[in-house]
Amino acid sequence: MRETFGRSANLSRRSLLKAGSGAAAGALLPSALPTNPAAAATPGTLVVAAPATPQSLDSNFDVSLGTFEAVAALYDNLLEFKKIPDPKVPGAFREDIADHPDKPGGVNVQGKLAESFELDPNGTWIRFQLRKGVKSNWGNELTAEDVKWTWDRKFGLKAIGGFYLSTLGLEKPEGVKVEGPYTVSINLDHPNPLLVKLQPNLYAPIYDSKKCKEVATADDPWARHFIENNSAGFGPYRLDQLQRGQQAVFKARPDYYLGKPAMDTVIFREVPTSATRAALLQGGAVDIAQYLQPLEIVRLRNQQGVKIDSVDASFMIWLELNSKIAPFDNVKVRQAMNFAFPQEQVLKTVFQGLGEPLHGCMPNIYAGYTDKFWTYNYDPERARALLKDAGFPSGFKTSLAYNAGDPVQEPIAILYQTALRAIGVDLQLKKVPAATFYDAVSQRKQPMIFYVDSPWCPDVGYSMTLYFNSQSFIDYSNYKNDEVDRLLRDTARTADQAARLEMMTKAQQIVMSEAPWVFIAFPGYHFAHRAGLEGFTYYTSNNIRFQDFHRAA
Repeated sequence: MRETFGRSANLSRRSLLKAGSGAAAGALLPSALPTNPAAAATPGTLVVAAPATPQSLDSNFDVSLGTFEAVAALYDNLLEFKKIPDPKVPGAFREDIADHPDKPGGVNVQGKLAESFELDPNGTWIRFQLRKGVKSNWGNELTAEDVKWTWDRKFGLKAIGGFYLSTLGLEKPEGVKVEGPYTVSINLDHPNPLLVKLQPNLYAPIYDSKKCKEVATADDPWARHFIENNSAGFGPYRLDQLQRGQQAVFKARPDYYLGKPAMDTVIFREVPTSATRAALLQGGAVDIAQYLQPLEIVRLRNQQGVKIDSVDASFMIWLELNSKIAPFDNVKVRQAMNFAFPQEQVLKTVFQGLGEPLHGCMPNIYAGYTDKFWTYNYDPERARALLKDAGFPSGFKTSLAYNAGDPVQEPIAILYQTALRAIGVDLQLKKVPAATFYDAVSQRKQPMIFYVDSPWCPDVGYSMTLYFNSQSFIDYSNYKNDEVDRLLRDTARTADQAARLEMMTKAQQIVMSEAPWVFIAFPGYHFAHRAGLEGFTYYTSNNIRFQDFHRAA
């Protein structure tokens, strides 16, 4: 798991780490975008202003901005979560990720490429009956061999696919069995509660194996080069054009098995700066402006013709406290760093009131989250006392690395630097270029560093394992607690959700008390679009799906 996580994590982090960098060569200039407001209101055309175009179309190797949307447009999964109205935003929808004890696997899913499925109550196998007559963008029919080849590719290439193999405990290719032309099963050696929950994951799509085998070579048996630049999927769109650094164009498939999408053409344009994306949306040149900064979101809310849908999301932002670098190997110092953090001030001034306080160590929209172990309200006196008990009565000197490409990180760092002076901590700020920031995180050499992330699988055990299992590559704070490791291991081996929740509540209690992070915020997800564009659905992968949208009648 450690090796395979190297470039993937939980499949959301690098999007925000790279967002707003604006340094891509050949980035599309604002002057190249349409200036006529009607250009973005063509009934069958959707224009999106994004921080970056897809760097690769291969979900086994790339989790950068733009790739998310491309994968969601070009590919489909075996299953999907059912959709429900968002309880706070009229007209918006979201995945139903609540626990459903009366349903197989405890989740509310429905077939997509799979017409139906059967699940072993103990969670050791799942069997899919595929839809018949489903065609890829190359005209090849979906069969069980496509599912088998897709999983074999994960074994062959490791990387992100290897992470999913380890997460499921799928140890050998023979575990995926073709039982008929349209019947395929996944069989595990040990029970795993994620056998159903991982199927809707954005990065678990099914490939057209016939096309991939046609373009494969002896040096490239898994069609890496082809999939990086093209698609072989059963999704609602095909790739029409990809000019990296400028734009990607997608065309709706009239033969899509769920019906042709309302948006016939999607123009996905690279606009590196948030301010420019906001201006283009306000002027009507684009339908959607992605990843805007908080102040711009607040301003756009009052603009005619613009709508902001702000929904609860799985995003989190925090500071990693490296427990292998003194003085953060001392739990009292880590606790002190939390008591000295001006969380309320950061939420008000940096996030403009759009976010919520991060009072736990996993997304608050996932079943099993609790904030009852939160104790770190701003209290510099208590922070000073803890430092004295830890042997630092006069404070200490350390550094905080932040992403130059994420505009919220520098102001947070400056506010924290000021607050820490009050307890004798001299905090030096280190600006890291966006292009190398993820490397700085994964190298684990910084005593403190920002991190923005969200676990894509809405499961308490999955979320906690990502960040706090001492064997996880994503344990960037180098946190290790034997009891937490044991609880995580036991949680992954049972389908008894009540027992899993009990164990993960205990794990959250331990983690919160030992403070491997400085807890900052749940930033939320803020979808900025032109009024009249309908169909927005929030996904835990924090990306949009072009096929959801249509224009108001």
